[in-house]
Amino acid sequence: MKIGVTGATGQLGRLVVQQLKENVGNDHVVALVRNPEKAKELGVEARSFDYDKPEGLAEQLAGIDRLLLISANEIGQRARQHKNVIDAAKKAKVNWLVYTSLLHADTSTLNLAGEHLETEKLIKTSGLDFTILRNGWYTENYTGSVGGALASGAFIGSADSGKISSAARLDFAEAAATVLNDVTYKGKVLELAGDHSYTLSDMAAEISKQTGRDIPYKNLPEAEYAKILESFDIPVVFAQGIASWDVGASKGDLFDDSQQLSKLIGRPTTSMAASVKSVL
Repeated sequence: MKIGVTGATGQLGRLVVQQLKENVGNDHVVALVRNPEKAKELGVEARSFDYDKPEGLAEQLAGIDRLLLISANEIGQRARQHKNVIDAAKKAKVNWLVYTSLLHADTSTLNLAGEHLETEKLIKTSGLDFTILRNGWYTENYTGSVGGALASGAFIGSADSGKISSAARLDFAEAAATVLNDVTYKGKVLELAGDHSYTLSDMAAEISKQTGRDIPYKNLPEAEYAKILESFDIPVVFAQGIASWDVGASKGDLFDDSQQLSKLIGRPTTSMAASVKSVL
């Protein structure tokens, strides 16, 4: 059995590869990456795999039984890129495709949802066996701002009092590896999120508690938050995206209390407090 992982040198992909190595062994894992040289340190077979070069994808999937399609990171291009991979998987006769989608993609107001839903439809009508992992927010999306909050004296955002059911990236990686090793998950759509929800005010309070400093949460209008992010040299489109996703959080788009993720991995998800501690 060969399990292919797209985007294997990315932040999630690396963790999935490591989990799979522990679960099934190095010889059964294939890293599908744009630059195989960068994948050498993963310790598994690496193949050149570029979403934007559909003509060679099926060949690179030869012998792959199970494929994890980690969603591409080019917003606006992803549905097209994913279609290239799905078509190649069909041509290569991949037995099972697992896709990392978005939490509650069918009801979410996040501007990310459309491409994920389009990809899900392509997968479901492809004739391939499939599993959809609708991943919630990575806690790292917020803990990455802890340093800036400590420097400025406040944690800022536009999520208001919206509840966020995030989990650590490692939790989601473990879930993907678990699913890929268990055919009973074929045909399922899983909503994956953290066990416990929090607001950004709660996160600010946790940062304050762990540092002994008063770091309040300051809620900002979407446009103002985006402008501040731009001032940190974050590209305009991405800054606007981050701000809009926070607004989505205020509407409940990042909340889920089903605890499917912890049930899947057989342990509690990583707490927000533990994630904060890991970056201090």
